Formats: sequence, C-alpha cells, structure tokens
Amino acid sequence: MTADRLCFPEGFIWGTATSAYQIEGAWNEDGRGLSIWDTFCRQPGKIWQNQSGDIAADHYHRWKEDVGLMAELGLKAYRFSIAWPRVLPQGSGPVNVAGLDFYDRLVDALLEKGITPFPTLFHWDLPQALQDKGGWTKRETAERFAEYAGIVGKRLGDRVTYWITHNEPAVAALEGHYTGQHAPGIKNPLSAAWAYRHLMLSHGLAVQALRASAGRPIQVGITLNLSPVHPASDAPQDVKAARRYDGLLNRMFLDPVLRGTFPRDIEKIFGLLFKVNQEDLRTIATPIDFLGVNYYTRSVVRHDPNVPFIQASEIRPEGSEYSEMWEIYPPGIYELLTRIWTDYKPANILVTENGVPVPDVLEPDGRVHDVRRIAYLRDHLIQVHRAISEGVPVRGYFVWSLLDNFEWALGYRMRFGLVYVDYDTLARTVKDSGRWYARAIQENALPPNATI
Repeated sequence: MTADRLCFPEGFIWGTATSAYQIEGAWNEDGRGLSIWDTFCRQPGKIWQNQSGDIAADHYHRWKEDVGLMAELGLKAYRFSIAWPRVLPQGSGPVNVAGLDFYDRLVDALLEKGITPFPTLFHWDLPQALQDKGGWTKRETAERFAEYAGIVGKRLGDRVTYWITHNEPAVAALEGHYTGQHAPGIKNPLSAAWAYRHLMLSHGLAVQALRASAGRPIQVGITLNLSPVHPASDAPQDVKAARRYDGLLNRMFLDPVLRGTFPRDIEKIFGLLFKVNQEDLRTIATPIDFLGVNYYTRSVVRHDPNVPFIQASEIRPEGSEYSEMWEIYPPGIYELLTRIWTDYKPANILVTENGVPVPDVLEPDGRVHDVRRIAYLRDHLIQVHRAISEGVPVRGYFVWSLLDNFEWALGYRMRFGLVYVDYDTLARTVKDSGRWYARAIQENALPPNATI
C-alpha cells in the first residue's frame, strides 16, 4: 500500500442510500395512502417552485433499472426506506398487500445481485391519517410505529438482516415541529418536545418489534444526523454556546440511545420540556447492533441571545469551501467518528449518509464530469480510513445518494446522486463520481487520485 492508496478492511460495506418519498413517485398508486409530505408539498410556498415528490425519480416503476445500475456500480449494500403509507395507508389497520409486495420484490432483486438490503422504516413520510390524529405529538403514533415494524419485519425478516428504525429523528422533531421547514410544518416548541419524545420511544419499541417478528437473528440500528460543533471564537460565551448546541444536536439523541440517560445541561436549559421519563429511557436504550451516522458538515456556533432557550446560532466561516448547501469540511467526519467511539463505544458504526450537492450538467459527450463530488467523497473517505486505522469500528460507508432526487423543501434544485436523472425524461446517466466510486468498491481502496 502506497501513501496515496488507502485500503479498507476486508468485508467493508460499500453502499449508497435513498429514501422512499425522494425517489419513488407513484404517490397515489396501488393503494398507497397520503403522507404528510404529500400534504405539505401542496401548500403554496413550502417547496422551491412548489415542486413535489409525486413523480420524483419514478423509482416505483423503474426499480429494476435502478437495481441494474447498483449492480453495474458493484454496490455491496443499498440503504432505502420503506414508505409507511404504502404499507399501511391509514398508518395502522389493514395492510396494503400491493405496497408490501413492492418491497418484497425489491429485496429479492437486490439479493439476487449480491446487494445487501438496508431498509429504513421511517424517513419522515408519516401517514397523513396519523398526523390527523396528532402525529408524533401523540404517544399512540409510537405504538402504531411498533406495529408497522412488526408487520414489515415478519414479511421481510427471513431475508433482510440489517434494519434501521429511524432516519434523523432530530429533523423530524425540530424542523418538522419547531421551525416548520419540513412536514408537517408546525412551529411550536411544545409540539417539538412531544414529537422528540415519541420518535425516540418509537425507536426502542421498533427494535423490540423487529427482533420479535423476524424469526431469526437480525442486526438493528438507528441513523442520526450528527456534526462536530465548534465555537466561532475562543470567547467564553461562544464556547458555552457551542456546548449547548452540541447538546441539542448530538447528545440529546446519542445519550438516550447509547446510555439510557438524558443530558443534564439540556434539562437545565429546557426544564422538563424535552426530558424523557425513566421508563421510556429504558425502552429507548434497548441495545442496538450498530449506530448509523449521517455526516455532511460541521457546525460553527456563536452565542446568540436572540435564539430562544439555546441562545446559539450557526455562522458560515470565512475562507472555507462551500457546496450549494454547506461548508465542505472533511476533517469533521473523523472528529465525529472518533468522538462517538471515545464517548459512547457503540458495537459498530456505519456512515449511513455522506455526500454533496454540486451543479451537475450533462455534457455533450454524454457524461457528467462532477470532479468536485469525487474530491468530496475521496477527502471524506480518507478521514473515515483515518478513524478506522485508530480503532474506530466503522464497518461501512453509504454515499448519499444513488440517484438525483427530490430534496425536500429545496425541491429538485440540489443534485446529490452518483447517477444523473433527467427530470424531463427520467433517463439515468452514471456520473463520473459513480464510476470513481465503482472503482473504489472493486478495489476496496481509494483510487490514487481524483481520476476514474
């Protein structure tokens, strides 16, 4: 191995990730019920250019082609989400057989190509029927989620070994119920607190339900969006603000899942608003087999007395490189992974999302020359390798995303995919980054430079 050729451990899991609402489309076909995102997207001004996921990348109809692309890339694993309203249109009650059949066929096709399925049970598309009853602000929704987990686990558990309960509960709780930027678009700190409690509780209940229903040993985890938090300066106020922000962003989710505790400093800030009771904490802390980590950037934070409770806000550091959305900061993933291992010692860690939006263009030569994405992936994988070399048990890495897709409130402005999607024709084109990633997978090592 040369200095510029980094080899990964034998059995390292190379994958990509997607989510149901962002790629499937077919929003009203084959018995699928409404989700909160179907409703949210129909509210004028909520989504860029009033776009929606009605068609998205049309994966529901083109899944065979997409599985073929995964095989072409040599993927070892594919992380996707199951649409709760496609399986249970009312959130509970009768199962929509056609919806469950879709995921059954997808799992079989993946396994036939030697691709390990990593389904996520909840990637923000709550059935609207449950939202009409209060959604995540009601404890009943956590109980319905456990029932849903058991139904899917019973159907697919004979073939699916790896399961993820939730994707980024922080976003569902805070952006969905406090800032209102995401569905269901609520702006109420009390609603956010109840949503947080019930999302976390539902995770523990779902871990138990999956293990009870699968009929064989399985591996279950949760995916959290996490970032290292840096103070904007050495000033004591900024340092304290960064600590508070870290509590809200990271420790409020890591501590209950991996320690069965709630951060004391966050309790002091919010009082009883977000605190989870001891009985529920024991459920939330049901042991998991791996922790999924989504990393995109760091958070640089200053003291801000105008922000309620937390009195902290993010800044954009000068002199840094930026994508269309965030600062590009590869050392942050190393810092995050080593911190998680040092502080929490999870059995295994998977990087379940890492990627970058850049303004991709399909060139006259029929290629997408996304050199910035290649550089981003390589630079972050170097840092992942660095963490592994220091003993952090990172078992796999999933690029966000397989396909260009619907990027929530930002609509189709941002392209994250290894595969370019022409939204007029829905034709797929593997980008240069996809070719580069395929070579990394084949060699289980980083290519020596940014070429393909």
